[in-house]
Amino acid sequence: MILETERLYLREMTFDDKNDLSEILQDPRVMYTYDHEFSDTDVQIWLERQLARYHKDGFGLWAMILKETDEMIGQAGLTFQQCAEEEVLEIGYLLKKRFMHYGYAKEAAEGCKRYAFDRLNATKVYSIIRADNVSSMKVAKAIGMHKEKEFMTQYYSGKQLHYLFMIQK
Repeated sequence: MILETERLYLREMTFDDKNDLSEILQDPRVMYTYDHEFSDTDVQIWLERQLARYHKDGFGLWAMILKETDEMIGQAGLTFQQCAEEEVLEIGYLLKKRFMHYGYAKEAAEGCKRYAFDRLNATKVYSIIRADNVSSMKVAKAIGMHKEKEFMTQYYSGKQLHYLFMIQK
């Protein structure tokens, strides 16, 4: 276990989590902000990228487990991401559709923020959020983040406006 919150615990993903991860990454209702549908190969690459991050950085996106049922309901964690010309430590999360809007994203994001500040000694953490992702903006604000800047990112269908949210320790 990496970290624990009131209703969740986060742990490193393994290859045994591929089916749960596929349920998340291959659901167009969940992945609309990625502007692209994930194939089985894409899911495998995503999982392998997380495993590599655990070894390289000591963290990545972790399996989000609901304590009550021991089910993987999503993923959440910390990753280094490019934002315009700089690399930032980002809090990210994705949940299975049926677990959205119950406060799990906020709970996991708060736990990741604490982990970044307390365990990694980070001075700032960020969230990169597509401009039409109102739910993620609410999560960012709920954990104390504020919008720092706007920028464009190239996606499959063209450039998309994004916001960089940030909180300092």
